[in-house]
Amino acid sequence: MKARSAVVYSVLRLLAFLVPFAILMLFPIMREYYWLAAVFAALIGLSLSLLLLRRPLDEVTTGLAERRAREKRAPSDEQVEDDLDPER
Repeated sequence: MKARSAVVYSVLRLLAFLVPFAILMLFPIMREYYWLAAVFAALIGLSLSLLLLRRPLDEVTTGLAERRAREKRAPSDEQVEDDLDPER
């Protein structure tokens, strides 16, 4: 997995929450009910990330799957030791 793709995806998800939250906080009623603004911003951020961030999410998950496949292919320490042991 490329660390850059994970960082980009995380920053974009954070912005998908913070920008709507900042806009909602401009309304006087939302300043009083900041928790409601946070709920609405979370719902808006979730919707935006589902619609707009599919490609960065695919890059991150593909990188994770490749890393997991590489780790599975590598022989374990026990297997290497058993292969080197002449008595077995």
